[in-house]
Amino acid sequence: MTRRKKTRSLADKVQLRTGRRKDYKQWRHNNPDEVAPSRRFTAKKQDQRKQQAARKLERMQKAQSIEIHPDKKSRPDDEGK
Repeated sequence: MTRRKKTRSLADKVQLRTGRRKDYKQWRHNNPDEVAPSRRFTAKKQDQRKQQAARKLERMQKAQSIEIHPDKKSRPDDEGK
């Protein structure tokens, strides 16, 4: 007896009258409440977003700070006027 291949595909978990992709697409269209990302996928994406935010914050803290509106008195070109 051969083992069934493991899959993360939602299509294999749905029992339909036929195993055709077209039937699954139709079922998914008719039952939007039953189709949702897996907990594993949701957790993975949430973790990726947290890591991305942490990396962005680290980059911002390492970056050189600049004055966006420096005082006009400190500019050397205004001294002669």
